Amino acid sequence: MSYPDDQSAVPAREGEATDHDIDFFWDPLCPFCWITSRWVEQLVALRGLRVNWRFISLAILNRDNDMSPERRSRQALGLQTSRVAAAVKAELGNEALRRFITAYGESVWDGPPGSERRPELSTPEHLREVLATAGLPTGFADSLADTSRDALLQQETDLGLARTGPDVGTPIITWGPPDGPSFFGPVISRVPSDEDAVRLWDALTVVATFDSFAELKRTLREPPQLNALNGEG
Repeated sequence: MSYPDDQSAVPAREGEATDHDIDFFWDPLCPFCWITSRWVEQLVALRGLRVNWRFISLAILNRDNDMSPERRSRQALGLQTSRVAAAVKAELGNEALRRFITAYGESVWDGPPGSERRPELSTPEHLREVLATAGLPTGFADSLADTSRDALLQQETDLGLARTGPDVGTPIITWGPPDGPSFFGPVISRVPSDEDAVRLWDALTVVATFDSFAELKRTLREPPQLNALNGEG
């Protein structure tokens, strides 16, 4: 995906459209969330889907949970990245955030096997590189340690859970926000073809908007099919 080289071309937030077809709650270091976001981007192109990109932080969600030091450290990196993303959206709006999400995800998940675990992930240098790729001012990387952004990330995480109920993860999608139905997922392990992307959207829209539908789930699934993971979750 290409981005303009001229950073002044980033649209200002003033006058930004507020009506969207879906809210998409995103965490930067969830591979399944990344794959689902690429499916949503297909629908932007194929169906003109209007997406409001929002935040859910796994680091905040799992703050009081027992987990390995490695996993906690990785989720802390996601929180740092989300602070930068929140600064981008606050100052430049939804479209700028979309570009950041795409550039960040491509830098993390589309690299060679094992690159997702590289030590420079979500460092100031890496985030400046992502911002430059997205055609955004690289100074936003200074928000990495800005804990004042955490209140918004907490609010967004709480909002996603208020819409779905607890015991869910990422992604969360709301159909017809703010009052439409919200669900965790879809959790998909690979980006579908354009034809299958539309079929999946149509099927899920029927299910999501069926008044009494509550849950459809299975635990058996293949690992996320991403270059950086080499097929390993």
